[in-house]
Amino acid sequence: MYLAAMKYSRQRESIRDFVMSRKDHPTADMVYENMKLIYPNISLGTVYRNLSLLTDIGEIRKISGFDGADRFDGRTEPHAHFMCTKCGRVMDFDNDSINHLLEKACEDFGGEISGYKAKFFGICEECVKKRES
Repeated sequence: MYLAAMKYSRQRESIRDFVMSRKDHPTADMVYENMKLIYPNISLGTVYRNLSLLTDIGEIRKISGFDGADRFDGRTEPHAHFMCTKCGRVMDFDNDSINHLLEKACEDFGGEISGYKAKFFGICEECVKKRES
């Protein structure tokens, strides 16, 4: 995409690859701690700048409004998220009913809907199992 027009950065590529390989929607601090294993001299500012740039050019998505810390997602197509209020995990929430709701919204709306942001909160399956044991 726009990365071709920018100066190549091995650190930026590593940050992007890390976020895209994860399903746990890491925070900037999580990205920083993992990048330090590869680049011991990387600064937190470098990680923040690259996450912001990657978000701006659409390579990754920033997810706000869960636990105060922004999280980052390698899946850029519209989809919902779920946060466990017990353990704090944030995960993708893929559900056909959500897609049906979007289709219905498009039918009943005279304008053009280009996407959505849906956030669900509750207790994840693992925490429910722990509670029941």
